[in-house]
Amino acid sequence: MTLLSVNLNKIAVLRNSRGGDEPSLARAAHTCIEAGCGGITVHPRPDLRHIRPDDVRMLAQLLRGRVEYNIEGNPFAGARGSYPGLLALAREVRPTQITLVPDGDGQITSDHGFDLARDADRLAPLVAGFREIGCRVSLFVDAGTTNFEPAVRIGAQRVEIYTGPYAAAFAEGRVGDALAACVETARRAQQAGLAVNAGHDLSQANLGTFKAAIPGLAEVSIGHALIGEALYEGMAATVRRYLQILD
Repeated sequence: MTLLSVNLNKIAVLRNSRGGDEPSLARAAHTCIEAGCGGITVHPRPDLRHIRPDDVRMLAQLLRGRVEYNIEGNPFAGARGSYPGLLALAREVRPTQITLVPDGDGQITSDHGFDLARDADRLAPLVAGFREIGCRVSLFVDAGTTNFEPAVRIGAQRVEIYTGPYAAAFAEGRVGDALAACVETARRAQQAGLAVNAGHDLSQANLGTFKAAIPGLAEVSIGHALIGEALYEGMAATVRRYLQILD
């Protein structure tokens, strides 16, 4: 079964918009775990727009021994204020997986993957640093990427396919080419010995089609759509519906 990791960034956005501690990240994580999810994802950024370093630490304690913990982030973003940098934060909390993403402050959300041929040498010492502390390392890549030798060479174990273009094409009823690009990317990555994750704008509407097309899909990270759907249906019920799709 493909593991469902629930991204809690949007819970933190809602909390931060008002101040205080509500809605509670801890309660949201607990609800998702009780509903059966296999992991929790957060994406701390230096500008602290949603998940904060203290949230990362709190969740590490809550999740330990229960489900996988996936932390996404830009490994090149330096320390700023209370944000110590991604590697320093990972050394503190030892997540199951680190997903490296080339995003910057100016991006509303992640919108592209690494160019592996260009970025591999710069990523290499960082990948080694995360591997040294026991983290599984996944690299965010665009659908259409076909050469995974650089990722294997620097020690990455997984890639996460950026599914934003697939989701947009699905919504417009022209999914063929976008899905085919994801399928080929997954096939090439798996042939290179990498496991395949996926994420971005996956939803109850488009997830089943995507999973059916990607044999051996290891993990999906879903936040924005799941949290939006949960506003209407309830978080536990929504998580269970996603698990039914993935089973």
